[in-house]
Amino acid sequence: MLLTITTTHRPATDIGYLLGKNPNRLQSFPVAVGQVHVFYPVAREDECTVALLMDIDPVALVRGRRGSGTDAGLLGQYVNDRPYVASSFLSVAIASVFGSGMKGYTKDRPELADTPIPLTARIPTVPCRGGESFLRKLFEPLGYRVECRQLPLDDRFPEWGESSYFSVTISANSRLKDLLTHLYVLLPVLDNDKHYWVGPDEIQKLLDRGAGWLEKHPEREQIVSRYLKRRGYLVREALARLVADEDAEPEETEETRGNEEQALEAPLSLNEQRMGAVLSVLKDVGAKRVIDLGCGEGRLLQSLLKEKAFQRIVGVDVSLRALEIAKTRLDIERMPETQRNRIEHLELSRLTAFERVVFEYAHPPIVVITTPDAEYNAVFTTLPAGQFRHGDHRFEWTRPEFEQWSRNVAERFGYSVRFLGIGDEVSSLGTPTQMAVFSR
Repeated sequence: MLLTITTTHRPATDIGYLLGKNPNRLQSFPVAVGQVHVFYPVAREDECTVALLMDIDPVALVRGRRGSGTDAGLLGQYVNDRPYVASSFLSVAIASVFGSGMKGYTKDRPELADTPIPLTARIPTVPCRGGESFLRKLFEPLGYRVECRQLPLDDRFPEWGESSYFSVTISANSRLKDLLTHLYVLLPVLDNDKHYWVGPDEIQKLLDRGAGWLEKHPEREQIVSRYLKRRGYLVREALARLVADEDAEPEETEETRGNEEQALEAPLSLNEQRMGAVLSVLKDVGAKRVIDLGCGEGRLLQSLLKEKAFQRIVGVDVSLRALEIAKTRLDIERMPETQRNRIEHLELSRLTAFERVVFEYAHPPIVVITTPDAEYNAVFTTLPAGQFRHGDHRFEWTRPEFEQWSRNVAERFGYSVRFLGIGDEVSSLGTPTQMAVFSR
């Protein structure tokens, strides 16, 4: 298992300071399943290449383990690809042997650690469950130039076709710590496997390593899912924390984020009117079970609990902090049938997924959606033109935009829809909040 990293930054041998590894020495480090060797095939002022060679003992991989149902007997245990391919073993070796490089710490060249330099990483054998396109989707959004070649199953028998392994080269002007961190996270993602147990502590490890880039990555859901070995409860928590970290400052709650919106709407008592309108619709249609998607700290849920007509109430939110606050306030069972949501907190790119989850798969008899009327924002003299009422809003629709979206959704999924305004109406600007009631 081999990884090489080359730089042409001058003096190129300064990469040794970043890694804490002398270019003039061969160094070896014991690991649980073998040895890791670090050496420099090229060490000139104009070019320097460091190699990390991991020598895995296939017997050590299974020594002391009891067979699992996925192994093909002793042959499957002792004869496998792990000693030869880039996997989570290599990630662990990178963190262990190149730890100072990943942290960006060097007392001899501190300024170099934060300087982007030309870097090229080569890995001769990378298992990629997803093919070349997936490989590119992982690295290219991070600014890397990707060169890859799919390896044949056997050079002597080309008719056997291609394997799932690739020879991969990535290059960029990058900080060394960023390159190492990206490799650390993404190599197990490409392999879609890990050699060790994945528990809750892996969430924080992923969030720490992914800080500053993972939350913006277009494949973040796939990265999180594969990194956590598709363990549903871990994936859901990691994504929730990732979205919460992206959307809010540390220690920020729905209450502090919403202060500006509340200050705008308080003179209108709009929050009370909005909840009252939703409650009225739910009671009119005889709803018994209610789910509030995007429940925040549970204000609507608290109002719902006061109504004996509702037998089952569920609140769902991506913010764990908000749910913790709601949990101290509420005690409810989960059995969704009727659904209500404020869609402006979604990314526009996620609306299609939202539509299918709510209207196609859950397919409740009633869906109530409230959202701000963007035209009405002109009434708020303290709100700058073009700015949204809430820092967490991704968009705010005018009445024609909201009605067009609602009618399209209703037609696609077999619903009828009617529209109501919430709050005092202003001529030509409508009401502060618009509401759509879908029914089937």
